[in-house]
Amino acid sequence: MTLAPFAGCDTVPTAEQFIPDYRGVETTLLDNDLVQFNVTMTNALSSGDVENYAECAAAGYTLIRGWGFARHLRTNVDEEAGVWTADAVYTISPALPRGTKTIDAEVVSASCAEKGIPTV
Repeated sequence: MTLAPFAGCDTVPTAEQFIPDYRGVETTLLDNDLVQFNVTMTNALSSGDVENYAECAAAGYTLIRGWGFARHLRTNVDEEAGVWTADAVYTISPALPRGTKTIDAEVVSASCAEKGIPTV
């Protein structure tokens, strides 16, 4: 690991600062098949990290409901003082839904487990 980009900084980031800290998921059922996930984390490297956390939450919740698929509708990401939040909405269904942003909940949950990203 090179630290050259931080040469002008007073402190050099440590490896521990880049270990994601997943701080929880709040799930709200908006309709029978429409679910909102609010996730919070720190030590994200980008908005993609918190978006992945929301997707993992959606996959886990879908499986808990006994269904197999979800379709991503939207995700809003915010970061303030190192705390990242995402507000994501997914539809969940027992069969593969139409659309391009669909996920197979079982496959995504397995990938999340391999990466150490919690689900619900």
